[in-house]
Amino acid sequence: MGATGTHVQLPGVRTWYESEGAGDPLLLLHGGLCTNDTRGAQRAAFAECFRLFLPERRGHGHTPDVDGPLAYRAMADDTIAFIESVVGGPAHLVGWSDGGIVALLVAVARPDLTRKLVVMGADFLPGPLSSAAPEMLHHMRPDAPDMAIFRDLYAARSPHGAGHWPIVAEKVADMIRTQPTISTDALGRITAPTLVVVGDDDLVTLEHTIALYRAVPDAEPAVVPGTSHALPMEKPEQVDRLVLDHLAHDPVPTFFPVRRARSTAPGGARS
Repeated sequence: MGATGTHVQLPGVRTWYESEGAGDPLLLLHGGLCTNDTRGAQRAAFAECFRLFLPERRGHGHTPDVDGPLAYRAMADDTIAFIESVVGGPAHLVGWSDGGIVALLVAVARPDLTRKLVVMGADFLPGPLSSAAPEMLHHMRPDAPDMAIFRDLYAARSPHGAGHWPIVAEKVADMIRTQPTISTDALGRITAPTLVVVGDDDLVTLEHTIALYRAVPDAEPAVVPGTSHALPMEKPEQVDRLVLDHLAHDPVPTFFPVRRARSTAPGGARS
């Protein structure tokens, strides 16, 4: 089945989404300042196995901006409403960067709507506390040369036109500098089998990624060598294999479990 796109009116915003493929539902969540155009490296492979849904978040792509600041929690609320109204039941969540943050928030708030979870290059604390290059956050000006690719994506899709770009760019930059603030206690309530993926030279530090992996019960980490924050586009086949294997299979029993050791003796003593 080919890709199709349309809008759905959610309580928070009239949201654009695309869908394709057949099978169990999977939400593919794009990164900050990105659009569905950046998910091309995953779409074909995933659509062979799943019914894909690709919503574009408020202020991104075809979905209009909203009054006031942008917030990951509001985007998570939009995503929950989307799952309930469009998908109609629990789905796998695969999120990259800001999309991974949104996926974490959905998994915390609504475990009943989350089958399996994959987050790539995602953080649970604001950029200054999680970034390998926090100084870059001070240079996220709308007219900066490094923002050109995002300006072009926005101009090509936004219902507001290119003139609205500076407003949205500043909102997203402010959101990254000050959000999210997800506690490790909240992450500990995630029940979905979770894969945490990061590039070995990612914008999110490896130390922060390990802290995320340790906070989510029974999560599995994967570091993709020779990649940056754009790992889904740099090594798409390797990333796709990791994601599809996680979604298709249950964890294998390991010979020498430490973190995943489970009590086997009466009374809960560890083996």
